[in-house]
Amino acid sequence: MTKTLTAALLASAAFVGQAMACEITLRSSDTHPDGYPTVEAVKHMGELLQERSDGRICIEVFHSAQLGEERDTIEQTRFGVIDMNRVSMGPFNNLVEETKVVSLPFIFRSVDHMHRVMDGPIGEEILAGFEPHDLVGLAYFDGGSRSFYNSQRPIRSIEDMAGLRIRVMQSDIFVDMMTAMGASATPLPYGEVYSSIQTGVIDGAENNWPSFESSGHYEVAGYYTLNEHLIVPEVLVMSKQSWDALSPEDQELVRQAAKDSVPVMREMWAERERESEEQVRAAGVEIISDIDKTAFIEAMVPVYEKHVTSDALRDLVERIQATE
Repeated sequence: MTKTLTAALLASAAFVGQAMACEITLRSSDTHPDGYPTVEAVKHMGELLQERSDGRICIEVFHSAQLGEERDTIEQTRFGVIDMNRVSMGPFNNLVEETKVVSLPFIFRSVDHMHRVMDGPIGEEILAGFEPHDLVGLAYFDGGSRSFYNSQRPIRSIEDMAGLRIRVMQSDIFVDMMTAMGASATPLPYGEVYSSIQTGVIDGAENNWPSFESSGHYEVAGYYTLNEHLIVPEVLVMSKQSWDALSPEDQELVRQAAKDSVPVMREMWAERERESEEQVRAAGVEIISDIDKTAFIEAMVPVYEKHVTSDALRDLVERIQATE
């Protein structure tokens, strides 16, 4: 015990010494736990940045929602209280209009299709949409394919969704998606999902393999349906205030380090998906993969009609769908 405490104190002292040696320490927020691919990707970005700046610039990552849930941290980042933030795209839907399109159900045909879109000019165009809102878009991370899980019954058809109370992120698109499928949408902070399923406040939620596993939601929701209704990239943003405080040379270092962290994140993500799936299956969760997505896709027509309301957004949808 004494050895463990001593090691912890030495590690803490080393980190403090490192931070003090840096001229600039950027505070970065993430709701996911330590070790999660997005958390590790930002740590890797910090290592690149420290090396390339000759030790002048560091990143301190606050994981596990230490600085608050996503909606709260977005506001803190806009006001410069937090320097950097890894956030799901959904909570940005009512702020950055362009993010609505990549949050639409079934907009991407596969994860590879999403990568081709977001790695190209369309992705750069969407990142630029953050700047009028006091944010600078740096890079996209993977959020995997999101599917439904619940504690009540297996979902094999859209009819099985009827009456289920499903947690969604705080986004109008996701609420309307659930309504169109016949379920009852319940927007809740991510940290409240486990206890809400456990106590019967909600019946389930929707997320990817790693989040389903790392959150422990598989312990209280025994049915996981691989309908893959959402393939939504996640985004790493920086406070415009913090960005403007950097020199143009340091801005370029930050932007390049962020982009160089993406391949590392994707590699970690693929491995984490495999590990999470194995753990969930081993726990005895019933996995439903024999599902026809056609009815789910057809039910999304009114969601597209409601949220794709301008020529610019319609053009964005068409260009995404046309990307091979």
